[in-house]
Amino acid sequence: METILEQIAARAAGGVAVTTENRVAARNAIADTLACMVAGQGDMAVLAARSALLRTGHEGGATLVGGGSADPAQAAMINGIAAHALDFDDNFGPGMSHASAVLVPALLALGETLDVSGAAFIDAYLTGLEAQALVGSGVRPEHYAAGWHATSTVGAIGTAAGCAALLGLDHAGVVQAMSLAVSSAAGMKGQFGTPAKPFHAGMAARNAVEAALLARSGLYGRADILERAQGFGALMGGGAAAAWTMPEAATPHVIETDGLMPKIHPCCGSTHNSADMIVALRREHGFTADDVDSIVLTVGRANFRNLAYSEPLTAMEGRFSMQYCVALALFEDELSLADFTDAAVMRPHLRALFSKITMEVMPPEQEQGSTRPPHQARVQLKDGRVLTASLAHARGTLMDPLSEEARQFKLRDCFAAAGLPFDAAMQATLDDIDGLAALKPLAKLVARKPGRSEAA
Repeated sequence: METILEQIAARAAGGVAVTTENRVAARNAIADTLACMVAGQGDMAVLAARSALLRTGHEGGATLVGGGSADPAQAAMINGIAAHALDFDDNFGPGMSHASAVLVPALLALGETLDVSGAAFIDAYLTGLEAQALVGSGVRPEHYAAGWHATSTVGAIGTAAGCAALLGLDHAGVVQAMSLAVSSAAGMKGQFGTPAKPFHAGMAARNAVEAALLARSGLYGRADILERAQGFGALMGGGAAAAWTMPEAATPHVIETDGLMPKIHPCCGSTHNSADMIVALRREHGFTADDVDSIVLTVGRANFRNLAYSEPLTAMEGRFSMQYCVALALFEDELSLADFTDAAVMRPHLRALFSKITMEVMPPEQEQGSTRPPHQARVQLKDGRVLTASLAHARGTLMDPLSEEARQFKLRDCFAAAGLPFDAAMQATLDDIDGLAALKPLAKLVARKPGRSEAA
């Protein structure tokens, strides 16, 4: 009988049909992540990681965001930190992860050193994304609710499958890459609001690259490490019995059935439904922040636990503060990168609203049987009106996808945040990832920094 990893490898690495539309969705996700990587290049977590790397004298064939190079594992780590540093990168429900912030840096670093094509990059991305979904399915949602940062756990395991596919490993090699990645899966949500959170994405990307390279050289682990005693499910299933069920052979790729959730707000996804509800209520009823007496947001338990900062003092804490993000939504239709600086978080007109904004966790029975229960908002106005809303899916999901205009605006905004222009030629490169003969054009794109047009 096949183990779970063997079944995942069989489906993810060539066992699921991929359509042209799937490839376009993957291309857009890659472009979104590269832009987030560029925007995050100046974050202190990225700078600290670069400083540590430079002290060791590492250089190699993989390009670093903002310039320089390193071996593929180290480059994957630094670029992964940059991709996740501003929390503007996409969410992925089936993996409970920021899937692309792990996949794209790992595959770009490895693919550049292997001199693969853009089409191979997209193939490997789709393999890794499907693998993340399948690994996560057996422990969802309890793994995440228990406090594991699935970007760093599920993300590493699934991305290892994509890296192994990019290396051209056979079925057994893909299985062993994932098995080795299981042993490196780590990351606790208790670190949210600190620079350790984006480090989790970088760590996962590095671990995935290393697992695939080690598997290629013959290192191996157990093929049943997900389901066996003292394995991933038993130890990291959040106290619930892990249970993996593989999709039917004809089931479309997960990028089509569930999709990714590119962000429109640069902050924790646990705030997005609430921010979107407040924006919608404000638009519909015409009230202002001065009209508000109180706001109560009801969210899932995992979301509640993610948002630990009712009175944030730093930009990073602000990204994980319901109070700050909802206060912003009382003034803005879309939260911007400029809102998440240490100075912005301390603005008095926003902090004056914090005491009016309460977050509650929904009753267990409301979450029962649903992987994405709707969040609720209740706004009490000073004139006595009570406004309510309910939302299960934030903007950017398959149910409310970003327009092409919004997608391109985000790309330009990310480059502008790094002090870089975004021109038609760069847009054309990102729109033609599938047609690139090699990944050097993408590497040059992310290597740019203010004052320099391309990598040296």
